[in-house]
Order: sequence, then C-alpha cells, then structure tokens
Amino acid sequence: MLKQAIKQAKVPKPQKEYLHRLVRVDQAGELGADYIYAGQHFVFSHTQPTLAPLIKHMWDQEIHHHDTFDAIQTESRVRPSLFTPLWRTAAFGLGVGTALLGKEAAMACTEAVETVIGGHYNSQLRWLHQNFPKDVDDSTGMGQLKQTIKQFRDDELEHLDTAVEHDSHKAVPYMLLTETIKGGCRAAIWAAERF
Repeated sequence: MLKQAIKQAKVPKPQKEYLHRLVRVDQAGELGADYIYAGQHFVFSHTQPTLAPLIKHMWDQEIHHHDTFDAIQTESRVRPSLFTPLWRTAAFGLGVGTALLGKEAAMACTEAVETVIGGHYNSQLRWLHQNFPKDVDDSTGMGQLKQTIKQFRDDELEHLDTAVEHDSHKAVPYMLLTETIKGGCRAAIWAAERF
C-alpha cells in the first residue's frame, strides 16, 4: 500500500523519509499497546476475572492495529525501531505494573497512553492532508493510509473514553501516574521515529 503510493505519487525524499518514520513509530506504538494490554490481561484474568473481557476487547483491537502496521512496515520495507525489544519489555511491564496497582491505575494508564496517541495520530493526519491532498489520494492510494490512521485514532479515543468511564480518575496518585506515562509515551515516540 504505502510503497506503491509513494512510487505512484513520486514523493520527494523528505516526505518519503517522514512516511517511513510514520510507519516505524506507529508500528512501535501499536506493538507497545499490544503488550500493555497483554500485561494487564495477564494480571486481571487472575485477579479480576470480571474486568478481563473489557481488557481483552481493547487488546483485540490493538492486536489488529499491530498486525496492520506490521504488514505495512513489511510491505513498505521500513526498518523497525532499533528499540523494539525494549518496547516489548517496557510495555508488558507497564501493563502488569499498573494492573497490579488495581483497576483504576490500569485505566489511568490507558487514559494517559491513548491521550498521547490520539494527539499523535491527529498530528500525522494533519501532515498527510497538507502533503497529500485528496486528488493525490485518489490516484495513489495514500487515502488508504489516512483512513487506517483515522480509524485507529478513533479506536484509541474510544479506549480513552472507556478508561474514564471505568474510574481512571480515581487512581492514586492520578496526576503523577498519568503524567509519568504520558512523558514516557512522548519519549518513546521521539525515539521510535529516529532509531
């Protein structure tokens, strides 16, 4: 999809490099989300079985996102982040750690991550709309990438709403937890785009 779109649109080198960073960071981010929910599900399936189906529903969506960006990355021949092993370990640890702190902390984790990722996807969509107008979308397939990001952004914002509905704001200490996780997400985005 992306490789063909870049070729057909005769994308200049700076835009092509941005698109490769976009794919690399989004694949790394979705891998991270997959592992966060895996860690939370692991804990909650043993400690709060009634919460496990909700976590599993969000995890299934993240698995789909991860698989989609894995396929785009492979097809586009975009190298993965050099920190991929770290993303797996850190994300699973974050999922397990917040779940061990309780439902509210796990939901605060989801709220923090999805707030940052929703904004990140919005920034990407703005860039894509500015650099690839609709007439280019129709002739190159770039519109498919925009639609994928838009759908995934909407899923992430749904997860954010779910977290708030399930008492994310009751986590103790809420501000410290969410701001620390947001900072970690921003740092991971910065690193995954570059390395």
